[in-house]
Amino acid sequence: MKLIIQIPAYNEEKYLPAALRALPRRIRGARAVEVLVIDDGSTDGTAKAAKAAGADKVLTLPAHRGLAAAFAAGLEESLALGADLIVNTDADNQYCAEDIPALIAPILTNRAGISVGDRGVAALKWFSPGKRVLQRIGSALIGWVAGLRTPDATSGFRAFSRDSALRTLVMSGYSYTLETLIQAGARGEAVAFVPVRTNPPVRPSRLANGILQYLSFSGATLLRSFVMYRPLRVFSILGSLFLLAGLALSVRYLYFAASGFGAGHIQSVILAAVLLIVGVVVFCIGLVADLIGFNRRILEENLFRTRRMELEQRRKR
Repeated sequence: MKLIIQIPAYNEEKYLPAALRALPRRIRGARAVEVLVIDDGSTDGTAKAAKAAGADKVLTLPAHRGLAAAFAAGLEESLALGADLIVNTDADNQYCAEDIPALIAPILTNRAGISVGDRGVAALKWFSPGKRVLQRIGSALIGWVAGLRTPDATSGFRAFSRDSALRTLVMSGYSYTLETLIQAGARGEAVAFVPVRTNPPVRPSRLANGILQYLSFSGATLLRSFVMYRPLRVFSILGSLFLLAGLALSVRYLYFAASGFGAGHIQSVILAAVLLIVGVVVFCIGLVADLIGFNRRILEENLFRTRRMELEQRRKR
């Protein structure tokens, strides 16, 4: 089994060498371990530093495209290089590389297709109290949407089997962490969370310029993924709110009508009718969206089989 450790990097000339030196080159269960660095259009000497520090392959993107695009490009390149197992980690050495064997264990034993490193965010001393709370709330929301237990949804320390990597589609322009978990939950894939250690931070996070921007980006990703992968649930909830409001106004009007004061509340009847109609229409939209989602799943399965066939043919050459 060939294991490729991929590292998306953007202007990481200063910190990348330490991350590369920490990576194990022999791991039980893997016949070969290679390191791939994805240089996301860096303007410093990231690519040169990666080669000097021992990276087996450096994939340089022509322009800075963001973490999600760099991660997706890394998966594609790792598969093209013949990876049977892919580990993703950070260029700033945030995650303890010695925990890679534990991270890949659920995949090697066929207990999961995706394994995520659980940093224990509720007690992580590098995080402020506010960030710990937000991480826990966010992970709980992701777990609810994905239908999975997600103690650390934003962890980038992850491992993918070959088939899981082939099925993974990253459409977000911000980050891959939330979307890929919701995607895995929607297709019923087994996801394992493995306790891992972290190293002291060497620089602030570059994913967002502040907590408000982080919440904005994460919220938009969560909402878009929720609507895409759980449309019937989303529109059923919205439709139910309109229907309940319409029913409440209807009951209110009937109460006044029974009391002999119905003539003065015709507006309630009109508003109730509008709300009930909107509720039914929203619910119907949910049904249509669910049918579209079903077709999307068929297309995703066809895409997976096509990609696997292309990969197998490439290996035979």
